[in-house]
Amino acid sequence: MIDCHAHLSAQEFNSDLQEVILRAKLVGVETIIAVGEDLEDSLKVLNICRQHSDQLHPCIGFHPGNFSENSAKPIDDEIEQICELVRSHRSEIVGIGEVGLDYWTVKTEPQRSKQRMFLSRMVDLANELDLPLNVHSRSAGHHTLDLLFHCNARRVLLHAFDGKARYAQQAAETHGWLFSIPPSVVRSSQKQKLVRALPLTSLALESDSPALGPEALIRNEPANLVYAIRHIAMIKGVREEIVQEVTHQNAQKLFGLNA
Repeated sequence: MIDCHAHLSAQEFNSDLQEVILRAKLVGVETIIAVGEDLEDSLKVLNICRQHSDQLHPCIGFHPGNFSENSAKPIDDEIEQICELVRSHRSEIVGIGEVGLDYWTVKTEPQRSKQRMFLSRMVDLANELDLPLNVHSRSAGHHTLDLLFHCNARRVLLHAFDGKARYAQQAAETHGWLFSIPPSVVRSSQKQKLVRALPLTSLALESDSPALGPEALIRNEPANLVYAIRHIAMIKGVREEIVQEVTHQNAQKLFGLNA
C-alpha cells in the first residue's frame, strides 16, 4: 500500500512518530508520501523522510490556507523560498504539495486570486521539473480542476476531493488524474459517491493523517488505510487484494516510485 498524502510532521505525531510508522509497515503500508504545508514544515518533512528513507518520501508545498485573510505570513518571500527549495531538492522529492485552492478557509476574491496565481505557478514548476502535484481543493473542486486543465497540468493527484463526482469523473477520463481516498470514506457519503463514480484505475489511497480517519475527531494515521481499502472493495464489489494492487500501481506510476 502507498499512502499518497500524510502530514507526519504534524504536532500530533511528536510523541510517537516511530510507532506510527511501524504500525503502518506492519499492516502493509510500504510507502508514505509526506507533504509540507509551508517552508518550515517542508524542511521538517525533508528531515523526517531522510530518517526513514526506506518508507517515507517527501513533497514540498505551500498549503492554500496560508492565503487566509488572517494569515500574518510574508507570503511573497516564502513563496520564492518554496520554489527554490523545490528546485534544489528535485532529486530528493517525489512531488510538489500540498498546494491547491481552499475556498472554505479563504473567503475574499483578492486572496483567492493569489491562491490561483500561486497554483498556476506550481503547475508550471511541476511541468518543468516533471514532478506530480499533490493537490488540495476544499470547497473549490471544479475551480481547481478548471485551473489545472487551463494551465496544462500533467501529473496530478487530487487529495480528499470534496467536489461533485461528475467533475472528478470528467477529469479522470480526460486527463488521467488520480483521486486519493482517505479512511473517512467509511463515514462520508460524498467520498462513497466518488468511489462509485471513478474506476479503480483512477483511485489511490491516502490517510491525510492526522485528519480524515475512520472516526471523526480521533487522530488518524497511515495504518488506517486498511479501512479505506475495505470500504472501496465493498463499494466496487471486488476483493480487497484487487483494490490494494491497483491503487498501489496507480500511485507508484504517478510518483515514479520503485517497485
